[in-house]
Amino acid sequence: MECHAYYEGDDDPEKCTARRLERFEIVTLHRSMGRVPYGVVLNPHAERALSPADAADRLVALDCSWESAGEAAFAMDGVHRALPFLVAANPINFGRPFRLTTVEALAGALRILGEDDHATRVLEPFRWGETFLELNEEPLDRYAACADSTEVVAVQSEYLE
Repeated sequence: MECHAYYEGDDDPEKCTARRLERFEIVTLHRSMGRVPYGVVLNPHAERALSPADAADRLVALDCSWESAGEAAFAMDGVHRALPFLVAANPINFGRPFRLTTVEALAGALRILGEDDHATRVLEPFRWGETFLELNEEPLDRYAACADSTEVVAVQSEYLE
């Protein structure tokens, strides 16, 4: 599965996970929204949750600061899906739900879509990468076993209660 990211360039370049993924040739980074290919777009504002039923050839993430991650920032072509409840392992937002870096979002999506080895490879350039998968092992396994978005939302509600 191809991984792409639209790069806003509004956060600290030293902490930017998408730029590191580009350096390791794991993600194709796009600096123009018009050049981002059609695919499954990871969008926290989407109406439907990502599920194994959304398997596609391309996965697209938005790399931007959380302060600018408004709905308008996700105005790109594709099938928009929200990631369900996952906890961040990155040093900035460790333990905070839904505050994922670009690499965590991509890895979580890959696991849900059944691309376990790919998820592990995406996280390899980060010393805390394996921790993300460990922290979220149970929910990721459960989401990956769901048939569709409705089932994913039902599982997610158990974690939110």
